[in-house]
Amino acid sequence: MTFLNLIRYKNLLFIIGLQFLIRYAIIHPLFKTWGLETSYLLPNWQFFLLVAATVFIAAAGYVINDYFDTRIDAINKPEKVIVGQTITKKQASLIHQLFTGIGIAMGLFVAYLCKSISLGLLIIMVPGLLWFYSASYKRQFLTGNIIVAINASFIPLIIGIAEISYLSLDQNYGNLLYQTPISKTIYAWVCGFAAFAFIGTLIREIIKDMEDEKGDREMESRSMAIVLGIKKTKLVVYVLIALTLAAILYLQFNVIKGYALIETPEENTLSLRYIIFGILIPFGYLVFLLIKAKNKLDFHQASNFMKFILVTGSLYAFIFYFLLCRAQGMAMFDLFIIK
Repeated sequence: MTFLNLIRYKNLLFIIGLQFLIRYAIIHPLFKTWGLETSYLLPNWQFFLLVAATVFIAAAGYVINDYFDTRIDAINKPEKVIVGQTITKKQASLIHQLFTGIGIAMGLFVAYLCKSISLGLLIIMVPGLLWFYSASYKRQFLTGNIIVAINASFIPLIIGIAEISYLSLDQNYGNLLYQTPISKTIYAWVCGFAAFAFIGTLIREIIKDMEDEKGDREMESRSMAIVLGIKKTKLVVYVLIALTLAAILYLQFNVIKGYALIETPEENTLSLRYIIFGILIPFGYLVFLLIKAKNKLDFHQASNFMKFILVTGSLYAFIFYFLLCRAQGMAMFDLFIIK
């Protein structure tokens, strides 16, 4: 169990779940709306290999983060310190190198099969960013927060890149990418989930800075909570939440509502209802938690609740899939027709 906690197995399960959602609830259904066979998309074994690569690289990032944070963690969360106690720093370094090597090898192999330079660059760049983040950037004002958020946005994005890149290799379907809006539509939805992962992770990282303010101050870090103070940092989070909600509502009323692929004869409010109860109200409760937050435990509760919002936001993929199947008369999960 110690090793599983070291690699943050719960976060890894979320990564796996999100990538499966992007493939099977967004990309595959959209592809079917044009009457095209999903067998021409990325083969299952290559998709599984890409997911495994993501997991290994992410796990390596968590390990190296603990490697560099032993002193800070000893102050912020002494009961959860693993590196330096249960696992030596040398062992942690070896695990990081092994996992990084495996992840990069798997990812580059899939990138080679897809003939995708973009995917290959991402696979190489992310481990480097995670290492520099843990070693230096996380102690700089806002820089570390943004790097973690960017890496989070890559989780759904690399699936979209791999799928489209592999499809473009086929002579017939490759031409369709330029003659139809298939790739643009897929990228638009995948980038929407990537943007939510980015902003949600950024908000959570800033909340974690407030939670870890004591240990970060001891190590002379320049986190937002230290540079601006807790009150001003809370205001920054409120502004980010407000901008996020404004963007989501704008998309709902100006893009999603009446969207041709999921439009049905009757007025459809399922998407709006899910956004209200699955995203807007939870964000409202998060604001309430932050307003009353005064100590480390309060901020820890808010940080964990932001994880819940990231999950509910990602699960919107099921709502999209449901509406798409109902509007297009497709069988959901190839099992039953939605009426």
